[in-house]
Amino acid sequence: MIRRLSRAMVPYRRSVCEKRRHTVSRSVPGLAGLRHGKVRLRPDDAGAIVKRFVSIVIATALGAGLLLVSAGTSRWPRAWMYLGAALACFVVNAILVLWKNPGVIAARGKVHKSTRTYEKIMLAPYALVFLGLPVVAGLDAVRFEWSSLPFETTYAGVALLLLALVPVSAALVTNPYLEGTMRIQEEKGHTAITTGPYRFVRHPMYVGMILLPLSTPLALGSVWAFLPAGVMALLMVVRTAFEDRTLMAELPGYKEYAQHTRYRLLPGIW
Repeated sequence: MIRRLSRAMVPYRRSVCEKRRHTVSRSVPGLAGLRHGKVRLRPDDAGAIVKRFVSIVIATALGAGLLLVSAGTSRWPRAWMYLGAALACFVVNAILVLWKNPGVIAARGKVHKSTRTYEKIMLAPYALVFLGLPVVAGLDAVRFEWSSLPFETTYAGVALLLLALVPVSAALVTNPYLEGTMRIQEEKGHTAITTGPYRFVRHPMYVGMILLPLSTPLALGSVWAFLPAGVMALLMVVRTAFEDRTLMAELPGYKEYAQHTRYRLLPGIW
């Protein structure tokens, strides 16, 4: 009798379990996509996502601190307008990517041993000018007033910041292989991405990362800050050239994709 009842309960138990899994997958962002193969999350990915967000917050706080310390005052409306806009953009971008492609955040929060030599060489100068940009802006625009730009350029700088984050966000949402450093991810079946912003240029994220530092001098009103911002933009152009060459040589299907999408960063030019 007991055995018969137990066998009769099996379909009911399976039905309850399926309903529970369905309910959880709808309530947890990204889990439904994981079950259908849209995103790929592993048990250690949650820690990697947190690590990535913490590193971004620390870098942002460091940049803001250097900016205000070099200016010698916290009473700088242009700086707070720019920092507020940057914070808002970060929050919106984080929510969007967590919803659409959380796996890429986890991947960008991990360190891989197969980092290319050219990226290792470029890391130090890029970090130097990244930290130097807010220092130069604060010293120039406020402390010593070596140069100045009209207050209206603040709005132009914030607009450029918003514009720069469009290709960055679009690339993060579209490309599941967009790690912090370039490598051929054979374990994930790495292929060329041809949808979304990749229909227009081959490196849309770098388009945004070139525009981002250029928004800072405009927003803060510092002419001299265009020097480190320009170096950052130039380094990204060089990185694009090296990465594109590597993908051409090593990623299956990339050459065919490049024949269709001819331009790396700027349609019609390069």
